[in-house]
Amino acid sequence: MQHGSLTTRPRLEGPDVWQFRWSEKGPDGKRIYRKRVIGTIDEYSNEGGARSAVSSLITEVNWANLRSTSITMTVAQLCSHFEQRELVRSNTWRSYSTNMCYAAYLSRWILRIGESTSFAT
Repeated sequence: MQHGSLTTRPRLEGPDVWQFRWSEKGPDGKRIYRKRVIGTIDEYSNEGGARSAVSSLITEVNWANLRSTSITMTVAQLCSHFEQRELVRSNTWRSYSTNMCYAAYLSRWILRIGESTSFAT
């Protein structure tokens, strides 16, 4: 999650402006620098006002970064990951019986259904 940087930039004509800068990873993994003018110093007299105006943009930028870095996986891979991370004995957050029930649900209802389901056209 990033918060970006908020700076003032001079203009040739008119008042200085607030500029929001952030970076994203491109498809090739290289960093791409982005910037957007938020408004003039007359509109937002201090950084707090400009920061509140940019809060929705920060949310949008962080959401886009989460989507671009997400990994696609199958249901079987997700179930395997859940078993390896959540259903191990060293994880004491859930009780033993809950772990056993979840393991049974995964094997009986989720993984088996996925194997037997065929989509004929």
